[in-house]
Amino acid sequence: MIVFDLKCTASHVFEAWFGSSTTYEEQRDAGLILCPICGDKDVTKAVMAPNLAAKSNQRAERMPAPGVSAPNQTRSPAAVKAAIAKLAAAQATLLEKSQWVGSAFTDKARAMHVGDAPAASIHGQATAEQAKELIEEGIPVAPLPLPVVPPEACN
Repeated sequence: MIVFDLKCTASHVFEAWFGSSTTYEEQRDAGLILCPICGDKDVTKAVMAPNLAAKSNQRAERMPAPGVSAPNQTRSPAAVKAAIAKLAAAQATLLEKSQWVGSAFTDKARAMHVGDAPAASIHGQATAEQAKELIEEGIPVAPLPLPVVPPEACN
């Protein structure tokens, strides 16, 4: 596993894990990487400082207090996969109670906000610009942490 700091066109910087540099490039080219803050698909690698460990005889190892994670503690690939699996399961549970509205998301969200449609839990597609407009109008929206495959695209 490899971790990259990524940056969207709105200058949001976030961290993501990939199996390899090639995997990152493939997912980026397929539009599968989204900014978790604004949903922007135009994501690039951000400048990162190398993680250089000091020589073992020059480094004082400090154990974190019980129950506290060390700030730069490395997680095993299995732990990362398990965390992503938990996140995916939680998202899937929430989406079971939500209606897919596809590209009509912004129109439906506005209609519910002004009272022209009954309130409901919906999810769908919106550009970063559309999401920003909804937020500026006071309509609560949030990007999903993981990509969603539209129902019509499922086999």
